[in-house]
Amino acid sequence: MAYLEPAEYMNYGLPTGTTADWITAATALINSYCRRPDLNVIQYVERLRVTAGAQTVWLSYLPLASLGSATTPLVSIEGRYARPRRGEIAREPLSEIALAFALPGQWTAIDPGLVDYDANTGELTLPWNVLGLPYNEVQATYTAGLAAIGDDVKSACAQIVRNAQATPALNASMSRIDTMQMKYFSSSLIDETVQAWLNPYVANRLG
Repeated sequence: MAYLEPAEYMNYGLPTGTTADWITAATALINSYCRRPDLNVIQYVERLRVTAGAQTVWLSYLPLASLGSATTPLVSIEGRYARPRRGEIAREPLSEIALAFALPGQWTAIDPGLVDYDANTGELTLPWNVLGLPYNEVQATYTAGLAAIGDDVKSACAQIVRNAQATPALNASMSRIDTMQMKYFSSSLIDETVQAWLNPYVANRLG
């Protein structure tokens, strides 16, 4: 979905005769820079390592946002019990039972309602399970993105188009602007101003 509609072109300094291919290519360039398929609210699945002794993980795509009629952005959460190293689990009855039933290394569903989250930072705080066993890996299915595309993204889209139209190699007489052409010139098209607008939406890690 393009981040600018024809009716908005003049508001963001673009001529009304700007063709849709410029906006489509700029939108694709924004998604590539932000390392995500879309800035609108969509579903993601991530598998994350849990630091030993911690109960928190950080999701990559922000901000977390509910989709449709959902009341939470967390669709489903699974945790894998850590395999203990020597001396990490006390020889207590519950720990011995866990080992006897081969729970370490197994995946278990975690109630998303018991997981505390920060929509802006993507931090998830996992609940302790009844056996007190820690998790060493989490798979999270969640939704994230912008419920409405804001002025920052729309301004970035328009600025990319203006930068592209000012680039001689792109401003040639052509019937269609190719996205790969724009990506080739991305270092000059996504200037410092555009980066400042888009940096809050760049994925926290490559994946």
